[in-house]
Amino acid sequence: MAPANPHSLHLDLPNAYSEAQPHIVALFLILFDAKAGYTIAWKRSVPELDITDSVEYKSLPSGLHNVEKDTVYFVHNDQYAGISSFINGKAAESERHALMLAVGALIPLSYGRLGKSWRHVEGLRALANELVKDPSNTDALEGYWQEHQDHKDDPAAGPTPGEGSPSAMRENRRRSISSPNGQPRTRNRAVSSASALAPPGQTLSAHHPALSLSTFLDTFGPLVFPLYKAALLRKRILLVGQAPVEVACNFVYSISILSTLPSTLHSLLPLSPLPTRLRPLFSVGVHDIPTLSTGSRTSQPAESLATEGQAYGWVACTTDDILGLKDHLYDTLVTLAPSHTSQAQPKAWPRIQGKPTAVNVKATQRDARRYRGLRRDLQQYRSASWRPPSSSPHLVRYTDEGNDNEATTSLLPLPSLEEAATADGEAVSAPSADDEQTVLEPQSWSALAYNSFMWWASAGEKRTDLEEESEYDSALLAHLGSSTAPAGEAHSPSIMRRASGGRGGIEEGVIDGGGGGVVGFEMAVIGYFHRFTVLILRTLSEVVDAQDDEEEEEGSSSSFSDGGTGLHQPGRSDDDDHGRGSSREEGQEEEVVEINGDDMSKMGLDVWSERDRAFVEELVDFYWGRKARVLGGRVECCGVRVL
Repeated sequence: MAPANPHSLHLDLPNAYSEAQPHIVALFLILFDAKAGYTIAWKRSVPELDITDSVEYKSLPSGLHNVEKDTVYFVHNDQYAGISSFINGKAAESERHALMLAVGALIPLSYGRLGKSWRHVEGLRALANELVKDPSNTDALEGYWQEHQDHKDDPAAGPTPGEGSPSAMRENRRRSISSPNGQPRTRNRAVSSASALAPPGQTLSAHHPALSLSTFLDTFGPLVFPLYKAALLRKRILLVGQAPVEVACNFVYSISILSTLPSTLHSLLPLSPLPTRLRPLFSVGVHDIPTLSTGSRTSQPAESLATEGQAYGWVACTTDDILGLKDHLYDTLVTLAPSHTSQAQPKAWPRIQGKPTAVNVKATQRDARRYRGLRRDLQQYRSASWRPPSSSPHLVRYTDEGNDNEATTSLLPLPSLEEAATADGEAVSAPSADDEQTVLEPQSWSALAYNSFMWWASAGEKRTDLEEESEYDSALLAHLGSSTAPAGEAHSPSIMRRASGGRGGIEEGVIDGGGGGVVGFEMAVIGYFHRFTVLILRTLSEVVDAQDDEEEEEGSSSSFSDGGTGLHQPGRSDDDDHGRGSSREEGQEEEVVEINGDDMSKMGLDVWSERDRAFVEELVDFYWGRKARVLGGRVECCGVRVL
């Protein structure tokens, strides 16, 4: 079996190779003392690693005293993934009747995005449960360290050169092939090339962060798309919430992996260094302000981060509200609703705020339709009779609500599987219109006029353009597994070629399509967003290339027609609203890329939304370094523009 890439995007599946727990470089016990505060009561680490600077604060974020137990993920010194298992036990009156402790470990990031640290959750929890009875008895800690410590001198005990050690990673980077924009890059293995990683019948580890993808979709609803767009722009995204923090850490993982650039795009984007993935910092606090101050798109990226494909942006979560007040540290602020409001009516949605105006970011009308379609199409990957393991509380079911009417389709999350198990057969109440509208942009006057015109043109019948739009979105999930596309069924070949880079997207065999298993669902969600990314950026690449080709042709023809005097001005005709060209302000040399309404539709974006148009303009500026002008939607009747 070939060694896996340490920064692979595939989901790690339990088998003889991947289920083994990664070796740890540090193990420690953190106690909260009423007088001394956070203290490291016991620690072990490899000789060259010092853990006395901040692990005690990272292992016990603010607010954990309000919960009985929690799991915390963090990053230490940009080299190690940290994990801690917290427990809040009973103690004597002298200790204020509470004994708060955390057992934590550090794992090299060379094992992956989180160092596969979730495989130590059960072990660390067992240690915490024992130590809360008697913190002075550290025999179990010593035994765990002896069993799982990283023996670098023993090839059988740790990652061998080329399989993930930091030195091997640096050597691989030096040997990597240079990209078209002149920067060396590792060939990160994307979902689309992971065909051998999900044999039928296998499932994810019980505590794999990807198991929260369904909760992530239900929590954010249509807001998942503006959040995804901010991640694609490599913004600095800060999630602010309350304890417990495990779910928020899992959301950080989800945002990072969904917004990763598939390898098929690397040769199309001239940005250098290319940020192939959004840097996940997981749980952060006030002590991490120096780290949070990095990653801005206006600053020079650190060489180490640039080489790792994480030059710009990051995503992190915190329980320190004060970080939300320091708006120079982030670009996008996400305020999570308290966990006790998960069943509230009306639904308490997260609040997304951008800069510089701090106005709440809402989903477009197109985002809402896309989200409804995604929920509907994901039903094939999760059967109603399927039940998760009791240790995995994150998963929810996507059941058929039996209503194809777009106006009344539920946007609220369905009950969790545990709740549904006691209420099978009962109808799920639909949310009110007010619930839906609180997270959606209001329909613009132009869109309202267009919809009215289409209703008039179709004589009140069902609109074919919405049906085509739905099929267009569904094509992003086509052929992801054996149950996705029945033989002979057509799924928009043009969008498949555009979204998959002409190579079919996720290869056959990646998804466990039979029976709607867990792997099928999680991989389908990841594949959907990766295809969406390819669809957007490939379309823009084609627009930019086509415009450049036109300019070269016009420049060549003008040299003949004008005798090389340069009197011919490149650009589009004022009368040709459908054409593309470059417009230049007087005295400027920079071309302006023009994107029309058809291009917006091809990318699956809202042609009537100012926010989506601004998103495309920012994409072109970020990845191509070009100014862009996006033309809105238009309506013609008998060749005459009426809107």
